[in-house]
Amino acid sequence: MTMMTTDTAHLYWNAEWQKADGTSPWARAEPWVAEHAATLKPGSDILDLGCGIGRHALAYARGRHRVTALDASEAAVAATASAAFAQGLSVDTVQAPMTDLPFASASFDHVLAWNVIYHGDETIVRRTLAEIARIIRPGGTFMATMLSARRLPVEQARAPGREISRNTWVFEGPGDKVHPHYFCTAAELTGLLWGFELLTLYDRPHEKPGSWHWHLLAERLG
Repeated sequence: MTMMTTDTAHLYWNAEWQKADGTSPWARAEPWVAEHAATLKPGSDILDLGCGIGRHALAYARGRHRVTALDASEAAVAATASAAFAQGLSVDTVQAPMTDLPFASASFDHVLAWNVIYHGDETIVRRTLAEIARIIRPGGTFMATMLSARRLPVEQARAPGREISRNTWVFEGPGDKVHPHYFCTAAELTGLLWGFELLTLYDRPHEKPGSWHWHLLAERLG
């Protein structure tokens, strides 16, 4: 499977995941993810897409769900597998691009993609969402974050940047934004969610001021 040209941020994160440990902020599960996980039927099939060092995959496994953790980064997959083994948890790990998910159609009851899908241009985003729609069972749920267009002026004030295609920007300086990132409005985001019924959508910053992200929960239509 070949990575598409704008889907390159995993190269930055591969180095970051090699340095991360249990003290990293990326080791703590997000409260909203945990809240929704508590509503899932026991033994649900869950995909943590873009698993990082496994914070959510491990939390799902502790809840006795059947968990698959996928990432394009070799270091991420290795860290998640190691943490699961150390904690006596069952997590299947897969290294693959989000645009070409190696799973049969209707394989999962729930898919999580936290801070993942926007790493690429609109072609990447659309292809990934189509793959997610394909692998979720009808009535299953999809939770994700996306970069809000409200964040774009914040990034522009921090560093020189350029729009390489519609809504897709790269910025100079340290961090992963030297790789393409996709920013969108609510209308643009809802227009991308073909095959889903949107249940929840809100825009809020993460830990840093101005770090606006869309937070969405959607149900796969039958």
